Amino acid sequence: MGVNDLIQNASELVPTMKMLVALTFLMFLPSVIFMMTSFIRIVITFSFAKSAIGVSQNIPNQILIGLAIFMTMFIMSPVTSDINENALKPYLEQQITTEEALEKAEKPIREFLLNQTLEKDLELFVSTSSLDESELTKENMPLSVLVPAFAISELKTGFQIGFIIYLPFIVIDLFVASCLTAMGMFMLPPAMISTPLKLLLFILVDGWNLLSHSLITSFM
Repeated sequence: MGVNDLIQNASELVPTMKMLVALTFLMFLPSVIFMMTSFIRIVITFSFAKSAIGVSQNIPNQILIGLAIFMTMFIMSPVTSDINENALKPYLEQQITTEEALEKAEKPIREFLLNQTLEKDLELFVSTSSLDESELTKENMPLSVLVPAFAISELKTGFQIGFIIYLPFIVIDLFVASCLTAMGMFMLPPAMISTPLKLLLFILVDGWNLLSHSLITSFM
């Protein structure tokens, strides 16, 4: 095999490697996007609500995930509009370079993440990184530090909301179990009585509207 053959094989391999890298990036892109948006808090809250009501098998996960995605799009619309107006459009019109477009696109994302990230969680990743803390500001905070801090902050907030959601339904479970025990109806599963009562309570307070409103306003 001559030098020309090696060069030809290498030139054929480069586009294949580029395509492989691009496909790998696209495979992880949804996870990256979800970790930088309101999706985490929303889907965790919906999961807790479904479990607290006791209808885990009656509400398909696809419905809740789909609702969480569209609510995420609604909540993140100011950020995406900012990116579109200040980064994407000027870049497509060749008014700014790729580096400038990325810098302008990171700004609204960084602001959103910082507004929702707890200082304690941010300090955790900053202190354990190799970055110089004296030079870090809100404008130059790297996303490699900000994104995981935002993720664990969202997990904590989602669990706090889930705890609040569980409280009224636990009261119903305890009340039904106590009544059945006092009546001597030990063989009757408490869930058979408590689940309709919890559904009735959720309907009376317009639970989905209340839950969605609370989630949306929590990001404002």
